Order: sequence, then structure tokens, then C-alpha cells
Amino acid sequence: MSSLFKHPNFVHYWIGQIASSFAFQMLSVGIGWQMYNLTNSPLALGLVGLCQFLPQLALTLVVGHVADRYNRRIICVCTRFCMAFTVGILAFGNITDSISAQMIYLCAAMLGTARAFEMPANQAILPNLIPNEMLSRAMSAIASAREISVIAGPALGGIIYLLGPTTLYLTSMSCFLVACGIMFFLQYNFSIKTKTPISLGHLLGGFSFIRGNKVILGSVSLDMFAVLLGGATALLPIVAKDILHTGPWGLGLLRCAPALGALLMSIYLARRPLQHSVGKIMFAAVAVFGVATILFGLSENLILSMVALVLLGSSDMISVVIRSTLVQLETPDEMRGRVSAANSVFIGSSNQLGEFESGVTAAWFGVVPAIIIGGVGTIAIVGIWMYLFPHLVQRNKLEKAND
Repeated sequence: MSSLFKHPNFVHYWIGQIASSFAFQMLSVGIGWQMYNLTNSPLALGLVGLCQFLPQLALTLVVGHVADRYNRRIICVCTRFCMAFTVGILAFGNITDSISAQMIYLCAAMLGTARAFEMPANQAILPNLIPNEMLSRAMSAIASAREISVIAGPALGGIIYLLGPTTLYLTSMSCFLVACGIMFFLQYNFSIKTKTPISLGHLLGGFSFIRGNKVILGSVSLDMFAVLLGGATALLPIVAKDILHTGPWGLGLLRCAPALGALLMSIYLARRPLQHSVGKIMFAAVAVFGVATILFGLSENLILSMVALVLLGSSDMISVVIRSTLVQLETPDEMRGRVSAANSVFIGSSNQLGEFESGVTAAWFGVVPAIIIGGVGTIAIVGIWMYLFPHLVQRNKLEKAND
């Protein structure tokens, strides 16, 4: 892993990822806790996720084209500045005592719009910073950076929230500005190999590529449906307050628990990359994700809940590294923006739309049944996908497939 950090550009990119993820994870604690205090509604928590996802879905074709046609570094600089500005609006709302659920929904939509443009551009930069043979280890190292911030961010965010939501939002805004500055000075030269005329076929190129590659289609759709059903992070404020009877500090601990498991696994994978049977390993990891979700739903003890979330995070990290590496390895650079944008729809569906699904099922059936149903659904998805995508099950190594 140390050889990765002999590449200065990768180091700058890595630090920027920490700052950006740190800002977003602290922000998630503040928005979640404040929204539940304002509304006392699990559906409202789900709607926050939906507000972030809908702009991403609506802009999918546009953002992929933008990431392939314009300088990806500049796109990341602009979008991170927009995120900082949006968090500043939340801070202003608290300072003037004008904060409301509607203002949070609006800011969530603004964050979703900025992230829609940032994600494909940011993902498409990485393969140009390091050699292809180091890409799997780089993915694990980036995941480690993200999970370090995910561990520290929510835990610290819960503590800072005790000083008031304004302090939390200003801290998050500062981190976004740091991430913006670091990306501004990244040495990355972007050039367009061919200026393909804009057409519907060109804009849909990312989806067409994924649809034509059964291994990538199977891996990204498996991750999407598994997390869509099994993701219970939107319900953590309710679990912390009403089931485990803790305060914001407890919510922070719950949010950082999956990241702790993911961090430990990402460090392991960076030092010992997966060599064989990556398809079978990914399916096994997703099944463990479902089991851990069920255990979390049944738990009424903070320690047991954290253990379940650690297991959930470590198993999810295996799937993330395999999926991300496959997508980047098999995608030509001139298409990486559009493919990353299409992949972001799958990721957004599993995360933000999954939060909405969790909020709706919790409102219908209750929090605990909703979590358990999601875990059972994840395990069922594993069995179905193993039948539908046998080539993915048989995938042996993380390397570019021969044509």
C-alpha cells in the first residue's frame, strides 16, 4: 500500500476525499437529528433521501456527458463549493431561527444536484492518477480514506451537535471548502480524445455499456437491490432515540460503526487484494450483509447493534471494492464519465432511494419489522442474482477481461 503514496497526485486526491467525506458524514448526523426533532416522522427522514436522489436521477444523462466533455477537476471544485454554500444556508437558517423541514428538503435537493455532477467526474479522475495494476489497491485505499472520515465524522458530528446545529453546519461547510481547495491544486490534465456529436445514443452510452457487460450489470444491480432493501441507515435516528434510548452521541456511534467495519476490511483488502473467486466472494459478502441487517433489527442493546453494524460495513466493503474495480477496469477513459454517471444511479438508488424505502416501510410496519424485512429481502436477492448472472458467480479475478 505504501507504493501508492509515492504518487503525489494520488495523495492529494486521497486527502481531498477524506475532507469531502468528513463534511458529508457530519452533515448527515445534523440533518437527520434535526429533521426528526422537527417532525418526529420516519417518513420525513426518508423524504430527505428522496430529495437527494431525484436530482441525481433527473440529471443522469447530462452529468455523464459533462464529465466526459469538460475538465473533471474543475467540475469537482465547483460542485464542492456549491455543497459548502448549501450547508451555509442551513447554518444561516439556524442562526436566524428560520430553519424548517421545507428548508432542509430544499438543501437536500441542492446537495443532491451538486453530488450528481461531482460523483462521475470524481470517480473518472482516479484511473488517470495511478497505473492500472494498482487500481484495485487504490480503490481500497480510497475506501479506507472515506471510512476513516465516516468513523470520525458522525462521532464528532454527534458531539459537535451538542454545541448546537449551527456549529455543526459551519464545521461541515469548512471541510467542504478544504476539499474544494485541495482539488483546485490537483495536477490533472484533461484532454478530449474525440468530440463525439451529442445525441441520445451518446448520452445513453453509459447505460448501454453496462447493459452490454453482464458482469458489470450483475454486480452493480446486485449492490443496488441489496442495499435498497437492506439499508437501514435512514432509520438510525429513530433507533438511537426510541429503541436504544440514547442521544445524538449514540446516533454518532451507530453511524460510525459500519464505517469501522468497512475501514478494517478496506485496509485488509489494500494489503491483501482479492486474487481468486471474486464473484463467489461478492455474493457471500452480500448475504452476510443481509444477516447483519436482521441482527441489527432484532437488537435492543447499543453494543450488539454496533457489532451488527460493524459486520454490515465490513461485508459491504467487499462488494464495493469488487464492483468499483470491475467498472473502472473495463471502461474506456473516454466513457468513464457516462458510465460513472450511470453507476451513480445504481448507487443513489441503493442509498438515497433506499432511505426513502426504509422510511416508508417503517411508517407502514414499524421500525423493527422494516429492518428485518429488508435483511430477508437482501438474502433473497442474493439467491435470485446467482441464478440470473452465472458469469458473475464464476468471475475469478479482478483484472480486465480479454475481448
